[in-house]
Amino acid sequence: MLIILLAYLGGILTILSPCILPVLPFVFARADRSFARSTLPMLAGMAATFAIVATLAAVGGGWAVRANAIGRWAALALLALFGIALLFPSVSDRMTRPIVALGSRLSERQPGQRDSIWSSAVLGIATGLLWAPCAGPILGIIFTAAALNGASFNTTLLLLAYALGAATSLALALLVGGKVFARMKKSLGASERIRQVLGALVLVGVAAIAFGFDTRVLAKLSSAQTAGLETSLAQKLGIAQPMRETSARENAMGQLDLPVEGTLPPLETLGIGPWFNSRPLTAKNLKGKVVVIDFWTYSCINCLRSIPYVKAWDERYRKDGLVVIGVHAPEFAFEHDPANVAKAVKDLGITYPVVMDNDWKLWRALHNNYWPAHYFIDAQGRVRYHHFGEGEYDMSERVIRQLLAEAGHAPAGSMSSAQASGTEAAADLAEVGSPETYIGYYRADRFASPGGLLHDQAKTYAAAPLQLNQWSFDGPWMDARQSARSLGPGAKISFRFHARDLHLVLGSATGKPVRFRITLDGKVPGGDAGVDTKAEGTGVVTGQRLYQLVRQKGRVRDRTFTIEFLDPGVEAFSFTFG
Repeated sequence: MLIILLAYLGGILTILSPCILPVLPFVFARADRSFARSTLPMLAGMAATFAIVATLAAVGGGWAVRANAIGRWAALALLALFGIALLFPSVSDRMTRPIVALGSRLSERQPGQRDSIWSSAVLGIATGLLWAPCAGPILGIIFTAAALNGASFNTTLLLLAYALGAATSLALALLVGGKVFARMKKSLGASERIRQVLGALVLVGVAAIAFGFDTRVLAKLSSAQTAGLETSLAQKLGIAQPMRETSARENAMGQLDLPVEGTLPPLETLGIGPWFNSRPLTAKNLKGKVVVIDFWTYSCINCLRSIPYVKAWDERYRKDGLVVIGVHAPEFAFEHDPANVAKAVKDLGITYPVVMDNDWKLWRALHNNYWPAHYFIDAQGRVRYHHFGEGEYDMSERVIRQLLAEAGHAPAGSMSSAQASGTEAAADLAEVGSPETYIGYYRADRFASPGGLLHDQAKTYAAAPLQLNQWSFDGPWMDARQSARSLGPGAKISFRFHARDLHLVLGSATGKPVRFRITLDGKVPGGDAGVDTKAEGTGVVTGQRLYQLVRQKGRVRDRTFTIEFLDPGVEAFSFTFG
């Protein structure tokens, strides 16, 4: 119930967001009408349509994207007719054309005639097709849940609650606007002028949406408006928590104070698997053992950089009763494949037990939200400490040693020593000035090629001048929800970045090797080549994984990275930096 309330409150806050501006004229054009027969059906139609369309978008099918695009253009045409009828009543009065008559029918009623519920609902449906709210933290929580768990009735319910919240704030604004409108109509001739102004504003709103002003410009202004309010609301309701580990303090005896945070559910009851490096582990197998749960996924650079430390803990403390379990919770579709995970486990030299959690069952049971995440369970099966992200490895190892001592197996000797190199080497965080960037349209941003991304359809793109953290395509590509696929030899991706390391998650759509060549500022990388690239800039995509393409050896500065794929059929998923 709390998350439904959060969604509703997030919708109410949209009235403060600039992304609501383009649809306000559609709503306020009927401010002088009956609330029950005009305003209410219109807002209900808008809310229901937005919830349905947004749910289909969460499913991510190409047919849904294309159907929504057709619906948006139909809605734009309908509302343009509505605006014309308001702006030019003499045109609508003549009704010389049926299509103009439709706009007139939506905008007018005869004296003494009651408002039509159905015409109001049609305008609401059109508005719902066009409304693109600014994506704040609350909407992000809803869509993240849909991405992890799949779109469902619950997704639609949350989106409907969000839309109803927006409708509530618009209804309150309309009640005030209607009274102002009624007072203005008392002035001689004001009614006609107001009608024409509203018609002009409707046409302005149509033009703004048609040219993408709502999603390209207004969305960029929204974060400062409502993001703080939304985040605060989510945290107060306990829906979104700050990303922080357990606060471990020392007591008077110099030991860590590790409160009980919960319990580890019996793994055999969750239906997770398959397992690697071990038979399925049960509560009986783990009884009396100290357990470390490591949530990871093999294309996540942060996970890869933490693995050397997890391996070192396993090697150092296994004989003392420590059991490390790597829980592979996938992000991309190819990470659901057991063969891919088995290969990654082997290539990374992981010898401790690993289990696949494709449906995020253990992830949800422990209320996890991050990759990597480490949970530390004592010999009684109680969660005593957790840490999100990289770093704090010494503190985590202190927790392991203390829990082993509590279980009567105090380890002798010094702390473990992790050896990390290549992709697994620690990031130079002081120099990371570029964020993780997704290439699939569902989470893509800062794309610079002219015309933007075309969803689920082939397009020949042109390169573009890049500002810091912008990227572009060049050549034939098809951009899908999670990834983009090259459709011919010579297809390129460019990125203007600032970091020591640049990584790109790549795969082959055909299963055949795909050759590539990279440049930095138009030159071969030389000594700045990553572990998967030769000094002359060449390399081969042989499997679906993360590739380290750049590791700068000298001073880190802004660079323009370009990768050209010499063969067709590559799949590109996301950039990460270190």
